[in-house]
Amino acid sequence: MKKVELAITGMHCASCSVLINKALQRRPGVKSANVNYAAAKASVEFDEKAITENDLIEAVKSKGYGASVGVDRERERKLRQEEISSLRFLLVFSAMFALPALLIGMIFMSVPYRILILFILATPVQFISGKTFYMGAWSALKNKSSSMDTLIAVGTSAAYFYSVAALFGIVKEQYFETAAILITLVILGKYLEAIAKGRTSDAIRKLIDLAPKFAIVVRGGEEVSIPISEVAVGDIIIVKPGEKVPVDGIIIEGDSAIDESMITGESIPAEKTKGSSVVGASINTNGTFKFKATKIGQDTVLAQIVKLVEEAQGSKANIQRFADSISAVFVPVVVLIALASFALWFFLFGQTFAFSLVIAVSVLVIACPCALGLATPTAIMVGTGIGAQKGILIKSAESLEMMHKIKAVIFDKTGTITEGKPKMTDLIIIGNHDPKLVLEYIYAVENGSEHPLAKAVVDKAREGKLRLFKATNFKAITGKGVEAKVGEHHVYVGKPDEHVHDSETTLKISRLQNDGKTVMVAKVGGHVIALIGVADTIRPSSIQAINELRKIGIESWLITGDNKRTAEAISKQAGIHNVFAEVMPEEKASYVKKLQQQGYKVAMVGDGINDAPALVQADIGIAMGSGTDVAIETGSVVLMRNDPMDVPRSIKLGRATINKIKQNMFWALVYNVLGIPVAAGALYLSYGILLSPIIAGGAMALSSVSVVSNALTLRLRRF
Repeated sequence: MKKVELAITGMHCASCSVLINKALQRRPGVKSANVNYAAAKASVEFDEKAITENDLIEAVKSKGYGASVGVDRERERKLRQEEISSLRFLLVFSAMFALPALLIGMIFMSVPYRILILFILATPVQFISGKTFYMGAWSALKNKSSSMDTLIAVGTSAAYFYSVAALFGIVKEQYFETAAILITLVILGKYLEAIAKGRTSDAIRKLIDLAPKFAIVVRGGEEVSIPISEVAVGDIIIVKPGEKVPVDGIIIEGDSAIDESMITGESIPAEKTKGSSVVGASINTNGTFKFKATKIGQDTVLAQIVKLVEEAQGSKANIQRFADSISAVFVPVVVLIALASFALWFFLFGQTFAFSLVIAVSVLVIACPCALGLATPTAIMVGTGIGAQKGILIKSAESLEMMHKIKAVIFDKTGTITEGKPKMTDLIIIGNHDPKLVLEYIYAVENGSEHPLAKAVVDKAREGKLRLFKATNFKAITGKGVEAKVGEHHVYVGKPDEHVHDSETTLKISRLQNDGKTVMVAKVGGHVIALIGVADTIRPSSIQAINELRKIGIESWLITGDNKRTAEAISKQAGIHNVFAEVMPEEKASYVKKLQQQGYKVAMVGDGINDAPALVQADIGIAMGSGTDVAIETGSVVLMRNDPMDVPRSIKLGRATINKIKQNMFWALVYNVLGIPVAAGALYLSYGILLSPIIAGGAMALSSVSVVSNALTLRLRRF
């Protein structure tokens, strides 16, 4: 199966996207198709053996729309600007005629040749500004369908041609100004909508703009500035202070602090030395370094992030499928309601033809389903964009939608709740010894070992800038520790011998072990001189993350392969009350399943490597991993910063986005449920309230703008 993204042109409303979606899904070999009206894109998964990309394009074109493979972002930007410019021109053009028509039609009603002047003013609006609605309606008719354009074309044409009849004295009333103002209001709504929709994709545009345009590479022994597109894997690239890192790579010379906030959201610059990886688009804050390019073009972390966000924005949530199913039948139903309203008032209540026509036009105009079609995709685009800017990559609309249902979060211990690497936490001196000298002896012996626990001790010693004594006769004792001669002393560092310590030393060892720490003893000449506590320390933000989850009603579990004593010590420090200990990596998925069987919607948080089965089993897999390839492939959500606090942040973002979708859907549906009966004259007999087509048109235009604007208010919230 292959997945392709199509850029779609010519869509006017949600009904258009439903029509294109059906056309694509009906083609043999197409597994799935999602057409996003707000983004003007279609994501299609298909069998390459059964259908080609050209066939998909033809399927779209057969319905009267345009399509092209891939997203040319510069072309997309130009098309968006052209659309806005075109709508701006039509708006100004229409207003030049419609506003005088409104004044003459409703205020200065004694103007000589009034109806002729109104005809002259309304005609350019009807057939020049309104041309796009006629074309859209005709295209829908050819496809045995209907759309927003159908409603506008039918409604304004009815008002216009009825007024033409009045011009020739066939009927008395005229509605030229109504037709002209309606078209102008619809264009105003589409213009404001186009501007607002452009803002929903700001996050993608900002991410793309992060990439530098040039790189300084070493070729033939000389420094050469070349376009980023010409950089090849293996090139040696020089980055100077204040410059952006062009592509991903590994530092081979020099060191610096690099601001990676644009990728990870982490504000503190990361220290980089020889052997450190660097990410394209990050900023070199100080120091000059050279690095070897390892990933270029679409393989860079930035390109992968952009791709993930675009795919998420193009995906479809279940709640949107509900909206699509309504949009598919909405327009025909509205046309029937308009005809029924006309017949009811004309034949049953004995109203005039003009009165009944106004009722029908008002129903047609107020019921456009644009707001319904924009309710979900705009909120998803804004939500996923906010996440990307904060280093939270949400890979699909389904993942975003599931977030608000999560009731339990299972945290893997190592590398998630903890730092993932042991650190020396305690040095307890036994007897009357100089602590500095003791640590120097330990440092001398452990410096020759490659064991992770030895590295923790060495790192701690280096922090204190201690002397490094020469150690001789170094020997590693398998499963126990290391020994060596330091000066005239025989030094041993390793596991404590069982049942050979005095009671006080044994008690101290037990206390360290009860705190979840690994204990080593240091001996000189066979006598214990110190106890060393080593632990995989808790991340500073883990405790805060657990507290935040508790505040929003979510239970937390810790899952680990460690023994029960260590697991409970870590969970106690983190504030987690539920523990799964001594769990093998392959068993983690079954523990996730157990919680699901108890009725929980579960999020699993892991490093994306050994936790892969559990991440897949969970309702939401949240992968920690600073954007590693494995993490990006495995998780439904990827936390680029490795920060546990991003777990509650991502859940809050998901909840906020779904709330916006629900608000949009509610108001879009309520608007139509209440608006259509009022437009049909439901309040006229009892209260004398009749909705004019002009007010109906204004309300319809503002409904679409309000839905997009409501989605954009997500950007004002702090997560």
